Amino acid sequence: MKFCSTCGHPVEQRIPEGDNRHRYVCVSCDTIHYQNPRIVAGTVPVWEGKILLCRRAIEPRYGYWTLPAGFMENAETTVEAAERETLEEALAEVDIEGLYSIIDVPHINQVHMFYRASLKDGQFGAGKESLETRLFELDAIPWDEISFPTVRRTLELFLADIKTDSFGVHVSDIRHPMSSARRSAE
Repeated sequence: MKFCSTCGHPVEQRIPEGDNRHRYVCVSCDTIHYQNPRIVAGTVPVWEGKILLCRRAIEPRYGYWTLPAGFMENAETTVEAAERETLEEALAEVDIEGLYSIIDVPHINQVHMFYRASLKDGQFGAGKESLETRLFELDAIPWDEISFPTVRRTLELFLADIKTDSFGVHVSDIRHPMSSARRSAE
C-alpha cells in the first residue's frame, strides 16, 4: 500500500499507539489501514458417493483439480459464499450439510473453510473458472493433480471420515515451510 484510500496522501508502516503490529498509517490524516486475512469458502460436493472436482481454468494452478471454492464477498455469509462458488465454478446447486474443515494459511493471510454438501439434482457443468468438472470415485481422485494443500488436506480428511462414517469439523493450519523451520529453531 502506498497511498491512503481516505485522503490520497502517502502511508507509512508503523505501530500505532495502543497497537502491537505494524500497520499502514496515513502521514496526513492518521487513518490506520488494517489488513486482515481473507476467507476462502467452498464445498466438498458429493453425488451418489462420488466427489465433484473442478479443473481450474485460471491461475494460480491452471489445469489442476480443486474443490469448488473462492474468496468470500462482502455482505455474504460463509455458507452463501460456498454455495455461490460452487454454482459459479461447477454450475451446481448444493444442499449444505455442515461445516467440515477450517484451515488457517497464515503465510498467505487466508483462512479456507469447506462445507460438506450434496448436489441437489446431480446436475453440474463447467463454469467460467473451470476447464471441466467431473465426479470422481473415491479411489480415483487425481492426487498428483490437486491444486492446493488445503484442498488435498480436506479431501484426505473426507476420505478418512467416510471409512468411519463420522464427520466432524476439522480445524488445522498449513504453514509455509520456512515459518515452521523458524519456529523449530526458536
